Amino acid sequence: MKKFLIPYAAALLIIYGCRNQDQNLTADVEIPVSVEELKLRPIEEFVNTTGTAFPKGETELKSKIGAAYFLEKNPATGRLWQLGDRVKTGAIIARLEDEEYVNSVKMETNQLNMELMESELRKQESLYEKGGVTLKELKTAGINYENARTTVITAKLQLEKTKIVAQIEGVIVDLPYHTQGTQIEAGVTIVKIMDYKTMYMDVQLPEKYISIVRSGQIVKMTNYTLPNDTIIGNVTQLSPAINEDTRTFKGTVSINNPDLLIRPGMFVKADIVTNHKDSAIVISKNIILSRQKGKTVFVVDRGVASERIIETGLENLTDIEVTSGLAKNERVVTSGFETLSNRSKVKIIK
Repeated sequence: MKKFLIPYAAALLIIYGCRNQDQNLTADVEIPVSVEELKLRPIEEFVNTTGTAFPKGETELKSKIGAAYFLEKNPATGRLWQLGDRVKTGAIIARLEDEEYVNSVKMETNQLNMELMESELRKQESLYEKGGVTLKELKTAGINYENARTTVITAKLQLEKTKIVAQIEGVIVDLPYHTQGTQIEAGVTIVKIMDYKTMYMDVQLPEKYISIVRSGQIVKMTNYTLPNDTIIGNVTQLSPAINEDTRTFKGTVSINNPDLLIRPGMFVKADIVTNHKDSAIVISKNIILSRQKGKTVFVVDRGVASERIIETGLENLTDIEVTSGLAKNERVVTSGFETLSNRSKVKIIK
């Protein structure tokens, strides 16, 4: 019996020794991880929404008379106006020529008559001061002059119909083609101009944000065609009423667009900044492990990863503020943390 027990005990000692050796080897394995040294930086909390951008200024100019059409030249380029050209208020886009119409206005005759009536009025005023005419005669002269002046103003308005003039500063977005000299009818669209240096966007926001979103808050906007540009605007109007069908409330966002990056009709992604801090410890939400004892991250010190329970504050889609559990200049694990346990040895690769 003793002869049997001795070899059995020796075998157990050998197995136990090998197991300890394996555990020591495992304990000595350094798990590769990437880390980030924590610095104080700003963080913003957003309400995300989308919408379509519209210009605040828009005008469509049509012909007011039937006449021969002639497109004018852009003084900035020396060529005929084209789509996309910028125009200033008062710029002549096209002219409409009709000699018969111009003659019927009798501008020169009416102007001459007004000058004669003005001269007569001044004469009557001088005579009235000397007692040479009655008050009635003076008033009659005044009425004649005003009638003549009104006729001239009306004639000028009639002649203005022969010119298509930009009423706002903006960009030509529609310019229907008409052959030079072609006779066109009244009511034909000549040009459409939009001013989109400032724009607006209507948004529908979930009712849970009605006490969070306020007028005046900054809005950061992007479009998929402008991945590297962020356009700034602000909330200008908010409805106090909830739509009972959609459970949303309406808001309006004003868009500052001085470089004309956002175009009319573009689909825009908007982040309404509802809260922010200029200086906070901020980490990526992706590195947080949700465990029974709370939100956990790993911090590396002297080649060892320690588990750290944290409390959080402001957050957005990608980042979150850490209010307790981490300190400035500590190194937090950003990748490779999935296989870590408390006090794991690590090798920093980045």
